[in-house]
Amino acid sequence: MLANAFGVVLTLTAVAFFMWLFLGGKWTPDERKRLIVILLLFFGAAIFWSAFEQAGSSMNLFAERSTANTFLGWNFPASWFQSLNALFIIALAPVAAWLWVSLGKRNPSSPAKFGFGLVFLGLGFVVLVVGAQLSANGVRVSPMWLAVTYLLHTIGELCLSPVGLSAMTKLAPVRVAGMMMGVWFLGSSVGNFMAGTLARFYDKLPVPTIFSIVAATSIIAGIVFWLLVKPIRKMMEQRAH
Repeated sequence: MLANAFGVVLTLTAVAFFMWLFLGGKWTPDERKRLIVILLLFFGAAIFWSAFEQAGSSMNLFAERSTANTFLGWNFPASWFQSLNALFIIALAPVAAWLWVSLGKRNPSSPAKFGFGLVFLGLGFVVLVVGAQLSANGVRVSPMWLAVTYLLHTIGELCLSPVGLSAMTKLAPVRVAGMMMGVWFLGSSVGNFMAGTLARFYDKLPVPTIFSIVAATSIIAGIVFWLLVKPIRKMMEQRAH
């Protein structure tokens, strides 16, 4: 009941804020377009974190109930899978930093990286759908299914998370630039609440169905951002000038 109450307050706060933002301010046509893009980034962030944070709920349940948690004959707790994200971050962050710099002018724009992040996240759940189907009859599957999923999720996080706040501030009208930083974290909060709400269906729906819904939502959201790359990048470049 407490979680539901906080969820309702959080959702109403987000709705009230954007209503106030669009209806209460005197914006120029260009600023209003930027605010619409910020709203899209807000939804994209919420979708990303709602799926990414399944690591501590539905994915952890899958690790406990449907995964053979053994390595070279050694048993380990299911919760240890959540350490993979941190290990992959440490290993891949220098690679990502080197890659973006080495690409130079071919470095993807922030909205493109946003799309890549969502698609990689969705692909991680596509892998997990196959693993969930193999475990449908009570068979415990290899831990590699979760390991590959966490690897893809980490790649997605490295694409989206570092550029999200930067994109928000570049798009924001000058008079509300500081406030837009809070909007990014508000999107993360809404995403975490959505993650917990979705995890409640783990025992009510077939596990492959849950992971399929998450995968499809993430990939579709990523494709939408790819389609919007050019107009969003143009707005960000104008803001920089």
